[in-house]
Amino acid sequence: MDNLTHTLTGIAISQTGLNRKTRFATLTLILAANAPDIDVLTRFQSSITYLKYHRGITHSFLGIIALAFLIWGLMLWWGKRARPKPGLSLNSRWLLLAALLGTGSHLLLDFTNAYGVRPFLPFGGGWYAWDIMPIIDPLLLVVFLLGLGVPWLLRVVSEEVGARKPRWAPGAVFCLGAMILLWGIRDFAHRRALSILDSHTYSGENPVRFSALPQTLNPFTWTGVVETESSFQVFRVNSLDANSEPEELSTFEKPQMSPPLRAAMETRPGKIFLNFARFPWAQVDEDDQGFLVSISDLRFARGSPQSRGFTLEIDLDNSLLTRSEVFYFGSPPGPGKD
Repeated sequence: MDNLTHTLTGIAISQTGLNRKTRFATLTLILAANAPDIDVLTRFQSSITYLKYHRGITHSFLGIIALAFLIWGLMLWWGKRARPKPGLSLNSRWLLLAALLGTGSHLLLDFTNAYGVRPFLPFGGGWYAWDIMPIIDPLLLVVFLLGLGVPWLLRVVSEEVGARKPRWAPGAVFCLGAMILLWGIRDFAHRRALSILDSHTYSGENPVRFSALPQTLNPFTWTGVVETESSFQVFRVNSLDANSEPEELSTFEKPQMSPPLRAAMETRPGKIFLNFARFPWAQVDEDDQGFLVSISDLRFARGSPQSRGFTLEIDLDNSLLTRSEVFYFGSPPGPGKD
């Protein structure tokens, strides 16, 4: 999920009552809820290095526990040096719980979307994804805006008129409860979409594998990606109508294995990308100077050959040696960018 959602989730957890158990509970939760994304620093080396390490060890069970203890130690060290606050002391046990809940919420939220996580690193590198939530969900952000924003506004008004300030806890409970309810609705719709995709044949072929991936606003409309022996096909699926036909958006024919494609797949960027991609579709273009090999993960396709989501391009010379490589999402970057 996006970092705003992670942050608001941490605040909501704190406001359910944890902020009354120890000082710095809210700050600890905010830091912990965003800490696993420290792997963004690998982006400074290259985009393909970022792809390799993003949602890696810092998004594993071992990683979130280590990060939680690190943040707990830092907050304890800082808290003991901070000016005392009347009525609320620093409690190490509640502070540790806040840190664990923060990093744990990050892992859970990231598991809900199609990108997925690798929770068993360093012992196993398999990807796991619930596939029910978009990475940025406006519906969920509206829930947090209502649950946390309305109590804040009421408190401001209460201060001006001298009335009793409303509590934060009901709004925070509303946020977390509505988020779980949204997960339940999307999970139900997701299962229906998968059932629809499984009940059809595609150009006379049975599906080898398929996924239903969430669209941003409508929890009952899904993007279906189906792999058969000869092609990948992208569909729009209406999960409200179990008898409906998936609406075909685009078909991507599988290429024949060739020396340029094999050479690209055996490069370091190729291996990293193929380890990440769930539905890798390749295209090889040849000119007098060599070959341009493009590999896209159709899990993030938008329904057309021009919009293929995550894409790796490897430029090979006529001897199949790499001249350049570029990884991008959406449209290709400009000159000089990787």
